[in-house]
Amino acid sequence: MSILKKIVTAIRGGAREVGESVVDANAIRILEQEIHDQQDAIAKAKDALTEVMADESKTGRQINAIKDRIAEHEGYASQALEKGDEALALEVAEKIAEYENELLEMQPVYDGYKTSVATLKDQIRKAEKSIQEHKRELSVVKTTERVQKARVSVNSSLSSGVSKSSAARDSLNRIKERQQRLDDKIKASETLNAENSDADLKARLSEAGIGETKSKANDILERLKKK
Repeated sequence: MSILKKIVTAIRGGAREVGESVVDANAIRILEQEIHDQQDAIAKAKDALTEVMADESKTGRQINAIKDRIAEHEGYASQALEKGDEALALEVAEKIAEYENELLEMQPVYDGYKTSVATLKDQIRKAEKSIQEHKRELSVVKTTERVQKARVSVNSSLSSGVSKSSAARDSLNRIKERQQRLDDKIKASETLNAENSDADLKARLSEAGIGETKSKANDILERLKKK
């Protein structure tokens, strides 16, 4: 394959990929439009069906009317024969023949209408079933897309939340450390203040037995014994 042909093939492949990406990006909108177009086509088909059914009903009534006239004229012919008027009976029979010929011409038309009605009803029924299937598929696709978008949003929020939570915990730990440091400094200051006060000095002198000391119970008891 020449370089030129390879370039042309690559361009065609790229164009196909771009076309497919455009179709995929608008797949839901395209399918919705197709469903809308199919529904319009079915509506038109139903209008055509009603016209065919109306023609079928009209032809059926005409056939029944012809049959009624045939039956009526057969009665006339029988009465003419009963009266011995064969000429009149023959004339009526000729009329009956005309009706029967008309009936033979109309019957295939009526049968054709019946066949067309049955065929159109079947086609419409299949088309409506197909549309319902497309609607279900579209609903599943749209629901799946909404769920996936929600999951992406949740995952993004969780990732951001984890980062924020980690930063918040670090900040909280720093605050705790500062508070602990301050508490230690306060305690150290209190200790220093206590060591520098007179109370601390007196306490240490008392512990050493210097200055005013409290008499112990044993010392008092010993003194009393000496008296």
